[in-house]
Amino acid sequence: MLKYSIYKNKNSKKWVTFIHGAGGSSSIWYKQIRSFSKKFNLILIDLRGHGSSKVKFLKKAYREYTFDGICKDIIEVLDYEKIKKTDFIGISLGTILIRHIAQLYPSRINRMILGGAILKLNFKSRVLMNIANWTKSFMPYMLIYRVLSYIIMPNKNHSESRNLFIREAKKLYQKEFIRWFRLTVEILPLLKIFRQVEVKIPTLYLMGDQDYMFLPAVRSVAFKHSYSKLKIIPNCGHVVNVEKHKIFNEYSINFLIDNRDF
Repeated sequence: MLKYSIYKNKNSKKWVTFIHGAGGSSSIWYKQIRSFSKKFNLILIDLRGHGSSKVKFLKKAYREYTFDGICKDIIEVLDYEKIKKTDFIGISLGTILIRHIAQLYPSRINRMILGGAILKLNFKSRVLMNIANWTKSFMPYMLIYRVLSYIIMPNKNHSESRNLFIREAKKLYQKEFIRWFRLTVEILPLLKIFRQVEVKIPTLYLMGDQDYMFLPAVRSVAFKHSYSKLKIIPNCGHVVNVEKHKIFNEYSINFLIDNRDF
């Protein structure tokens, strides 16, 4: 089973599950824990091969490396903790996993907050993905990850989140990085479904106005889907929960405690 951390709030029955992005770990939510734990019960999950969920601990429990299998990993944790329904908060790749859980297990989700959401890969990102795929077996994975990090988070004000993800990615193994990168073959058809098929789950997209690679697609989908809202955070890049954590926390908590229907 995946490793995870829990923060209990004895005055709340509501759970919030946090899912990090590729190369990160549950430690990227350090700017959320204090604010959210005042209102909710929290569970922060380390995806397979990331953070505390190292290969040596999880090897026997590994399913096939597919998006379906990784989503089952997350649901297994919720089942173990007897959490029947939860709000989900994700960043970057974590938003793809949460959105896929909404497709596979809609009854397990109350509301979704998708920060730095990925709904479409533009031409530039597809080229980068293909280059990384061609070189992943012989080029050091940290070199690939550094290049991708600087392309996705290029500005000076992105340096904190960029350095955080690079530092966490160093804890991965080369083989683990390759396993995750093989998932890219599933991404394009999956993202197409996300754009075309709306799930009837209240969703808040939190995007930085400098998230040039992913914001246009999210803006289009949020405009068309009736269960979606979009908040664009100024002077902010891809990793909104780190770069503008106070705004991220405020928008997110208000969204989660608002019980009005869309």
